[in-house]
Amino acid sequence: MSTRPGPGSAFPSLSIGMDSCVIPLRHGGLSLVQTTDFFYPLVEDPYMMGRIACANVLSDLYAMGITECDNMLMLLSVSQSMSEKEREKVTPLMIKGFRDAAEEGGTAVTGGQTVVNPWIIIGGVATVVCQQNEFIMPDSAVVGDVLVLTKPLGTQVAANAHQWLDNPEKWNKIKMVVSREEVELAYQEAMFNMATLNRTAAGLMHTFNAHAATDITGFGILGHSQNLAKQQKNEVSFVIHNLPIIAKMAAISKASGRFGLLQGTSAETSGGLLICLPREQAARFCSEIKSSKYGEGHQAWIVGIVEKGNRTARIIDKPRVIEVLPRGASAAAAPDNSNAASEPSS
Repeated sequence: MSTRPGPGSAFPSLSIGMDSCVIPLRHGGLSLVQTTDFFYPLVEDPYMMGRIACANVLSDLYAMGITECDNMLMLLSVSQSMSEKEREKVTPLMIKGFRDAAEEGGTAVTGGQTVVNPWIIIGGVATVVCQQNEFIMPDSAVVGDVLVLTKPLGTQVAANAHQWLDNPEKWNKIKMVVSREEVELAYQEAMFNMATLNRTAAGLMHTFNAHAATDITGFGILGHSQNLAKQQKNEVSFVIHNLPIIAKMAAISKASGRFGLLQGTSAETSGGLLICLPREQAARFCSEIKSSKYGEGHQAWIVGIVEKGNRTARIIDKPRVIEVLPRGASAAAAPDNSNAASEPSS
């Protein structure tokens, strides 16, 4: 992170290492905030893959508390191994999914680049010019803050387990801990969560005086927590006590011997925001984000605390796993976690 002054100004600046770059502009106290991201498909539905890719790009802005995006570009590569018929079917659906998610985020896709490649790749660029009060620098956590997470973990586990339904060798390793129906429900839940924008959470960061945030993606909750901790101005460390995980995904992670979900190293795609909030605001944030006025599907859990330390992050030895039921699952299928917004003990 850089806090160098911009040209002729003393405005904050952010460069390589965090979710978005923040570049002070020459004109009137404005800053350019920009991010880019792309990845390979991980769900079977091309329309949903487009939505997920767009949500993932925008999430880097939302992690800064920014709720408006001025422009998006789309990056798309179609596989040379696909037939012409497959390309004509899949490509428009991915583009439509990306555009629809951008529209939901109040922005538009005005350009980009499409190429032929050995692999399908989808992503984009998000850009906004804003005033300093429109973004929250990710560097002001204080001792006593509480860590809040706005989407459950386990998206990679759910996507992989869904693929394993058709792979007897891998399915045999996990079939004792999960049913095929539970895998299908978890996959649908993961897909829904990944396609959900973090825009509501970004807006509430301002309402509840957030001190710092990041989004949880490829480095898992531990990796991104460690990265955020390194950026802090104060001598603090993050301690994670609770892990909200899509139901049964923790058991799959253990049984398969892969992912490192309970260790916090399992990759996520288009995950939730991890937000440092004042202790007195955290429970209210978790309650507010679930309000029906923001639409269906927003959730939040208190997962940890900010304590005095040397800018590190860790997960306690035996974190509490909060089994998050997929929509459509029986309420009797998992333990009650109605107290999930309660504060963790130190």
